[in-house]
Amino acid sequence: MRYSDGAYKPAPGYRFHRAAEVYEIQEMDTGVRLFVPCVPVRGLGDTSYGPAITVELTAPRRDVIEVRAYHYNGKDEKGPFFTLHTEDFVPEITREEDTLTVQSGRLKAVVTTRGAYTLSFYYDGRFLTRSGENSLSLITDVDYEADKWCDLNHRPALPCHHTQNSMQQALFVSIGEELYGLGERFTPLVRNGQQLDIWNRDSGTGYDHSYKSVPFYLSSRGYGVLVNTPGYVSFEVASESVRNVVFHVESETLSYLVTGGEDPKDALSHYTELTGRSPVPPAWSFGLWLSTSWQTDYSVDVVREMFRKMKEYEIPLSVFHYDAGWMKPYHLCDFQWDRAITGDPEAMLRELKQDGTRICVWINPYVSQLSRLYDEGKKNGYLVKTKDGAVWQNDFWVTGMALVDFTNPAAADWYARRLGEVLDMGVDVIKTDFAERIPTEVVWYDGSDPGKMHNYYTYLYNRTIFNLIRERKGERNAMVFARSATAGSQIFPVHWGGDNTATYESMAESLRGGLSFCQSGFGFWAHDIGGFSSTATPDLYKRWAAFGLLSTHSRLHGETTYRVPWAFDEEACRVLSFFTRLKASLMPYLFAGAVDVNRRGWPLMRAMMLEFPEDLNCRHLDRQYMLGDSLLVAPVFSETGEVTFYVPEDGGLWTDLLSGKTYRGGAWYTQTYDYFSLPLLVRPDTLLPRGCGDNGPEYDYADGVTLHLYEIRDGSMRVAEIFDNDLKVTRTATVSRSGEKLYVQVTGRGRWQLMWHGHGCRSGQAEKSEQAIGGTLLRFADGVTKAEILENAMEEERSERV
Repeated sequence: MRYSDGAYKPAPGYRFHRAAEVYEIQEMDTGVRLFVPCVPVRGLGDTSYGPAITVELTAPRRDVIEVRAYHYNGKDEKGPFFTLHTEDFVPEITREEDTLTVQSGRLKAVVTTRGAYTLSFYYDGRFLTRSGENSLSLITDVDYEADKWCDLNHRPALPCHHTQNSMQQALFVSIGEELYGLGERFTPLVRNGQQLDIWNRDSGTGYDHSYKSVPFYLSSRGYGVLVNTPGYVSFEVASESVRNVVFHVESETLSYLVTGGEDPKDALSHYTELTGRSPVPPAWSFGLWLSTSWQTDYSVDVVREMFRKMKEYEIPLSVFHYDAGWMKPYHLCDFQWDRAITGDPEAMLRELKQDGTRICVWINPYVSQLSRLYDEGKKNGYLVKTKDGAVWQNDFWVTGMALVDFTNPAAADWYARRLGEVLDMGVDVIKTDFAERIPTEVVWYDGSDPGKMHNYYTYLYNRTIFNLIRERKGERNAMVFARSATAGSQIFPVHWGGDNTATYESMAESLRGGLSFCQSGFGFWAHDIGGFSSTATPDLYKRWAAFGLLSTHSRLHGETTYRVPWAFDEEACRVLSFFTRLKASLMPYLFAGAVDVNRRGWPLMRAMMLEFPEDLNCRHLDRQYMLGDSLLVAPVFSETGEVTFYVPEDGGLWTDLLSGKTYRGGAWYTQTYDYFSLPLLVRPDTLLPRGCGDNGPEYDYADGVTLHLYEIRDGSMRVAEIFDNDLKVTRTATVSRSGEKLYVQVTGRGRWQLMWHGHGCRSGQAEKSEQAIGGTLLRFADGVTKAEILENAMEEERSERV
């Protein structure tokens, strides 16, 4: 929302009161407080009227600085509030003649204390951004000046207006600076020039709305900004003012936190330290998910036939999902199987799970008036109420639906206990759909601000279900499959991208949304393969299958038709099998990357600019991405099979994982691909572990692993760690190169082999079957067809193929 009309006047009906000059400085135990009147103080008369803004600078943890600016603070601020992971840390305050500096680790804020108020941020002395002159404002309605003439003993001639007061901050955008994030957004990846609202909406992937609004943006200059409220925030990203990011809150208090870093990925790491890092999802979740779809036949015979044909076509199935139709129509949600369709649900689940397939079922937080939960919830006060004390109800999704009040601990426990009955039957995971359509004209049990609860509700909803699954299924099986999110929701993985459509355009917008989401603190993301609405052509389905199975999580799901491959053509079955098995073979690499999400806060699926921040070609790329540190993926978005993609300069040749073809970096390429291929390039100087299993994501990744060494540089050392589902390191491989020699050290029991590729050394393979080789040396030279492996100074011949 725009509150100004160009440089010289506010929008009609508004008045700006801009922070002018620092008048007083107070040191606090946690930082510093600045009193900043909205007019320059040149005499005693200037102190007798008009507003002022108080600015507090603190550091909740190293490399993070919080700015809290407020007008009136006499009113206790209502929650909810984001959960921030703070440290016991006090910033260093330095006062000089004209400035005040707040130092938090390598990040510092510098305030001008003489002359116009400004606030600038630096990381290791490198300029990040600033609040310049007239950039921090209190906004009132146009009649605000009348307030100072209000006679407190009599009815004023003009009404006093305080309820509409709000706060606005503008932060400078440097020349060439690109901005990203703000949640899952389907608009162009670079946010510059966009007007975006932090207000969760259920509206599909083809609009500028978002299921997952996150008030955090990331800069190409290596910093991030979190506006610290779950409520509505309006962002004008170099749009209203082309020199600034302008953000606005409907409150007399504005809090934001700046996270610094060496580069955008480092700043994102500091942000996830602050807001929480994702747990590692269970290994089985990375396999293929198949859904009943929504408006289809869920009968036992249909489901059995799906399982039979998946086996017939040798397509490994990890998770089978029942969508909303597992419950009776008009009874959503009551957590009771529609036995007219499913028969004996416990017997059915035992049958479906006998080969290790997990079961997922759909829910949302709405309770139909016909649901058994409605009367229970109404009687016990577990449902959200209107201001007159009635149960809030609506007909938008299910007739007479109510909404569970998760601010009431007893309601959350009741809801979890009822849903737990379904888990006890054999269900493994829950799809937590919806939670965007949250009303504001209501009263919450704990007195929460309804405006803030609109976006924050999803956090409480998913926390309840995630904790339930962790309690019933164990720590290493805890996950949800969620659609909505807010800042911090990354601690309840996994999320998918909502209602897309069966077109190439929607496939591309889905990828944009996923990359944006993963630039906003989230590590894992999925999308409906083939599109949710309408039905894909066989061509689109096969292209989307490749893209979907090279995403972190992979689900086939639709609206009115099934997404089983035989519904499209025979080749679709072979394509789906090929990429499902390819992903399974990459699990040692992908699962190690998932552990890295938890350790470092970087997304597993990431925009090119995160991995190559200095390469200007990567800044705008939104049709390709990095899957982990070392794999470049460029999906096919056309019926011709033609793809134009960019290969960054990284000191060596990139290698196509599927064909072996090499590409020089720093160049664009246009290639044509069949349905069993796409640009899937391995970064130079990579040690890529690939497992011996391809029949699903669950197996011993260490035993039989092949360590693929690509274009290792002279003097380089590469390390690959292999984990099991309990996150224990089961094998560590270290390979270094010195001239024409490779030094290899592998720990952990079981079979392994090393295969090296590239111009720096001859391609070849060496094998070892037992314990690690400590200090192993591989020698090779042009024309030599055998490699010598020296172990404990004893020469042993090993097989090698060139």
